[in-house]
Amino acid sequence: MIDPSSSAADLVAHLMSLRSETNIAGMKRFGIETGTALGISNPDLQAIARRAKKDHRRALALWQSQVREARLLAVYTADPKQLTLDEARLWSADFNSWEIVDSAADLFVEARLLQLIPEFASDEREFIRRAAFAMIASAAVHMKKEPDATISGYLPLIEAHSTDPRNFVKKAVNWALRNIGKRNRSCHAQALLLAQKLSESTDRAARWIGKDAVRELTSEKIIARLKG
Repeated sequence: MIDPSSSAADLVAHLMSLRSETNIAGMKRFGIETGTALGISNPDLQAIARRAKKDHRRALALWQSQVREARLLAVYTADPKQLTLDEARLWSADFNSWEIVDSAADLFVEARLLQLIPEFASDEREFIRRAAFAMIASAAVHMKKEPDATISGYLPLIEAHSTDPRNFVKKAVNWALRNIGKRNRSCHAQALLLAQKLSESTDRAARWIGKDAVRELTSEKIIARLKG
């Protein structure tokens, strides 16, 4: 029985009991790193996290297990108020899959560790750099009370790394640009301007990022939502 008193070992044992080879095979098709995976879906993990509740010390132990599902459970049950920069950096050194990165990015933003964004962006490792732009994408949506200047202030960073051709970086840069543009009218104008600039770039990655962002930011659906 999973409850708030469950230890990291209890949770890992429970996860092990749910292993599904069929699901592991399916995850591979979505580009998920399955070397330590048990094949448990994120909705199921989130349900376990709700029963286990927040426990920061236990979350740190779960991360050390190296099991994919245990690390996602660590992200879901860590306390953002207790998460430190050093802990976030330690976790980031283990990033090896886009889904872990994107889930952790939400936690890092909730913990207000925004100083990691430029630090991660300057890191040459693909998944750590992705984390920077996943954090920007998350902040644009979830930090509603943050001044727009903070969010749009990441546009130069987006432009600077728009030429990184690696798939998981390129898609996160694009995601960050689109989310800034969808935040409100002011951010939309600034993001669209950059998207149009990138769409005319001679660099293939930057051009793709720009064209895709322009396509969404000029869509009737987005324009109507911003006017509403």
